[in-house]
Amino acid sequence: MKASINQLEMLLRTIRSKESAYNEKIRMLSSPFNSPGYHTTIKAADVIHSTYHSLIYALGLLDTEVEAYEQRAFDIMEQVIAMQDTDRSRSTFGIWPWFYEESLDQMSPPDWNWADFCGKQLVLAELRHGGRFPARLRQALRQAVFHACDAIMLRNVGPSYTNIAIMGAFVTLIAGEVYERGDYASYGLERLEKLADYTRQRGAFQEYNSPTYTYVAIVELSKIASATVSSKAKALSGELLDRAWKSVGDYYHAATGQWSGPHSRAYQTLLRDQSKAFLQLATEGALLFYPWEELPYDAEWFGCGIHCPAEHIGAFFASETRTIRQCYESGEGGDKWATTYMTPSYTLGSFGKEIMWNQRRVLLGYFDNDGEPTYVHLRFLHDGYDYCSALFRSVQEDGHVLFGIGFLAEGGVTHPSLDRMNGRIEASDFRLRLEIGGCLDRVSAASQGTGAEIRIHGMHVQLRTWHAAFGPFIAERPWRWEVSRDSGKWNVDFVIHAGERTEIDFRRLGSAVMCFSLTVGEREKPFVPEMAEADGVMTVQGFWSDREMNLSLPTRPVGS
Repeated sequence: MKASINQLEMLLRTIRSKESAYNEKIRMLSSPFNSPGYHTTIKAADVIHSTYHSLIYALGLLDTEVEAYEQRAFDIMEQVIAMQDTDRSRSTFGIWPWFYEESLDQMSPPDWNWADFCGKQLVLAELRHGGRFPARLRQALRQAVFHACDAIMLRNVGPSYTNIAIMGAFVTLIAGEVYERGDYASYGLERLEKLADYTRQRGAFQEYNSPTYTYVAIVELSKIASATVSSKAKALSGELLDRAWKSVGDYYHAATGQWSGPHSRAYQTLLRDQSKAFLQLATEGALLFYPWEELPYDAEWFGCGIHCPAEHIGAFFASETRTIRQCYESGEGGDKWATTYMTPSYTLGSFGKEIMWNQRRVLLGYFDNDGEPTYVHLRFLHDGYDYCSALFRSVQEDGHVLFGIGFLAEGGVTHPSLDRMNGRIEASDFRLRLEIGGCLDRVSAASQGTGAEIRIHGMHVQLRTWHAAFGPFIAERPWRWEVSRDSGKWNVDFVIHAGERTEIDFRRLGSAVMCFSLTVGEREKPFVPEMAEADGVMTVQGFWSDREMNLSLPTRPVGS
């Protein structure tokens, strides 16, 4: 199989595929507009020109060693370097805007991570190809890297921000080695040591079980391991890589080919083509999703030495029934736990306590639907977008999750910190949703009084409502479930409000708490919990397969 892996040929194929996307006038790479909904103020555009992706493309051009691509790479580097803020009196010193179409002043707010994202591409360009650059451009590149390093050190992100902690360590460590700057190299190594210590203490990365950021961590740690001359940095990055790959293997569900939940941060619910290609490349074809000549190759992988240690590859093919319980965060508010239950035919995971941000997958299941994956994903929607201040709490035993929904009185609306509300929002629609996606053949869903019944290729999924109160919105009418099919998904919705735009004041709402259960499989003895309320707390207790399940839920919005 190894003989079929020619990464240079894959890189060339990727670079050639982007030929039509290069804008010679702007000297940057164009791409379809995509946004997570924050940082950028651009709401719609046909195409944009990304600073970061243009730098990936420019480095890829140089990595091909094709002489005809050299000038284009230099043109892109020159253009993007010129977009960096070099004014030390400004808070945005050392960073770049996301797009050519939007300046740092227009962003809301700017993304300080761009010193790390863009800086790592520039320092790699110097490391691999510095001698090829024209003298003036090479000096500009050097100064841009120094500005990025200074911005990274000034911001001084801690080890809890895993991917940025790693990127910042990489930029400063390698810049220090390449340019013989001891201050940068020492800072980068110290930052890597802090991350290793922090991760050892937790037993997991801060971005717990994140398909997106575990992937990023592996790529960036692989860059450190392959690029640094420091034996200590190689050892630390190797230790962290081993932990990361063990996590990937442990949570990979062989029957569905998906990454079991819950996910602390994710941007898609099904694995992307890029993620599958990455796993195929890293396992040297043990996981085979594509013919090698068609593998979707990312230019950023080239030269990084990405590979999964042999001792972890067997975990990707495990099919026994097992449960993973992990304490992934400790703090003043108590420990945070995650539970994952995996069987040969499905996997179901949940967090014990988390906000329902659009990057969280607080309750997530994958089902083997005749060889294709079908997922169920719990969301809370405010006017169609995930509401960040809905608070999920649960307890899980095997394929049964008892869970509640509460609310923060003064949290974020779409993001935990970027758009915090002052105790109130306006809404024309407010609802809990169990989204069913992926393969919808052999899937059915129907509302049934206090819940919903779902069938996925013969497997039974049951939703039940045990209690619901939300100020006047639910008190004035009975519980209502709606089931619809739209845009390639089944939506099973518990509707709180749908109609005229109205204000919801969480500080004056009164009782606002809901309790549900989700069960995979049928059982002879039904689950019926007992509930009691005292001192603003609802306690829920029941038994599942002779195991006691206890859940405590605040009856009022937290902080009201």
